[in-house]
Amino acid sequence: MRYEYTDQKLGAVLGLAEDFKNDKERFSDTSKTIKFLWNRNEQALTIEVDGVPLELLPNQLITVTYLQHVSLAKTTLPLSAILFNREFYCVFDHDSEVSCNGILFFGTQDVPIITVPEDQRPKFNLLYDMFVEEFSTPDNIQGDMLQMLLKRLIIMGTRLAKEQLIVQTLDNEQVDTIRRFNFLVDLHYKTKRRVSDYADMLFKSPKTLSNLFAIYNQKSPQQIILDRIALEAKRLINYTDKQNQEIAFELGFNDPAHFSRFFKKMTQMTPSEYRGNPVLGT
Repeated sequence: MRYEYTDQKLGAVLGLAEDFKNDKERFSDTSKTIKFLWNRNEQALTIEVDGVPLELLPNQLITVTYLQHVSLAKTTLPLSAILFNREFYCVFDHDSEVSCNGILFFGTQDVPIITVPEDQRPKFNLLYDMFVEEFSTPDNIQGDMLQMLLKRLIIMGTRLAKEQLIVQTLDNEQVDTIRRFNFLVDLHYKTKRRVSDYADMLFKSPKTLSNLFAIYNQKSPQQIILDRIALEAKRLINYTDKQNQEIAFELGFNDPAHFSRFFKKMTQMTPSEYRGNPVLGT
């Protein structure tokens, strides 16, 4: 079962699939979409995100963006998906309203895995059924109704993510600072590489940010910036035809040799060695 809503004037897309692996090619375009991937089976299944295998247990869901490469080659069970693009619902514009950036979308290199508790499964399943019903009701307000349902899914997922993924000792302001830092890194990592750059944007001192991330038991802010650059380098090597020099310039390195040294420090391999690795390069 596959459903798709499009608004040709806006270029907006919202889709739903009960078996995303088999239905993916039937969508008009999924390349620039954000996705909820939801295991609604009674058994675990495996997917790969940026080459890393992830086990998704029953009643677990993850969110991935168009920045990430998802492979379903090892997925043997139906994987439900709800996908949308920026034109249909912009998580940036609604950020202050639903507090989703950096928790569900963007701003984190660790894919957020959310478990739907048993007492909330009827609510989530009902929402899924409402999506199906609304897709089957084409009229002048269908887009508005589908957007309302998507917003509800984002809010419900964000609430669970805050409970399950965020250390409870942090107050809302601290959580928001961490979220905004990660979000800003995703926006600016190619041009801004100092913690002080982001501290200025957040009206915090670099030391305050470092202390906050230590409380959160995360990597240091500087390490998050460097890891984000390295992750994008790996993606460009693995999933594009760009050569090392092109990748270096795209990531803001003026000297390809500097990029090569950076990449080796981060991965213990040069870009060429990484590209030629039969395991890592696939």
